[in-house]
Amino acid sequence: MKNTLLGSLYLSLAASIWGGMYVVVKVVVDSVPPLELVWFRYVIAIVALIIIGVVTKQSWRIEKRDWLLIFMIGLIGNTISIVTQEIGTMLSTAQMGAIITSTTPAFMVLFARIILKEKITFKKALSIILATIGVCIIVGNAHINSSNQLGAVSLLIAALTWSLMSVLIKRVPGQYSQIVVTTYAILVSIVLLTPFTINRLDKLDFQAMMHPTIWGGLLYLGVISTACAFLLWNRGLQMLNASSGGLFFFFQPIVGTFLGWLLLGEQIGLPFWIGTILIFIGVIFVIREE
Repeated sequence: MKNTLLGSLYLSLAASIWGGMYVVVKVVVDSVPPLELVWFRYVIAIVALIIIGVVTKQSWRIEKRDWLLIFMIGLIGNTISIVTQEIGTMLSTAQMGAIITSTTPAFMVLFARIILKEKITFKKALSIILATIGVCIIVGNAHINSSNQLGAVSLLIAALTWSLMSVLIKRVPGQYSQIVVTTYAILVSIVLLTPFTINRLDKLDFQAMMHPTIWGGLLYLGVISTACAFLLWNRGLQMLNASSGGLFFFFQPIVGTFLGWLLLGEQIGLPFWIGTILIFIGVIFVIREE
């Protein structure tokens, strides 16, 4: 029971942090393009993680048989998912970003069945269907322009890849510290992204990046929403099964939608809320099942 409550707290905090992240990305991405933004937040995050790891005297040794799994986590979750998430948020709205990626719990149910052999019940299957319909309503909204539709597709890819990564984390042996696993996964992302970003860094407006809003946003994205939130998410998933662990993503759209309305003045229409309600119903079905 203690592990369940503690895991629930970790996952709730991580999802809430990511809900606020969409608003920060919408502000920072005007000065730092998506690819460079991901690279900067990972460089900042890995410095923070290494400091934490050294202070807490972590063992950095990983068995050879587990390196492929760590690499896949870094490639699928920390690279593909985060890059498509930043692109999708840039092309859409903070609210849409939070809502579409909240389909992650339903997709995690599906991947947990395929990879971990967790049983899919009627309620879990229904949750996947409802979440998918909800996303289609949001993406297919006639009032969303073509740019936002492309952003929605990018966000959907982000949700799928993050779901797959979250299930793969369950395959990581419990002998490894989540600080170490998260650090190595982010290192994989930095190595993969550096060839695509290194020649683009000199084109950035570093004078604009010196504004407190921009560098403060970068620090938030690197330290809070990457280093801290990734640790909380990965640790929480180790304490709960994949199906129920992903359900805590519902904190993300609540925080993201509220802050998008409060800080960015984003407007939302009826189709957006219909899709949102369907997604939440799907999530609630799985909560009741668990």
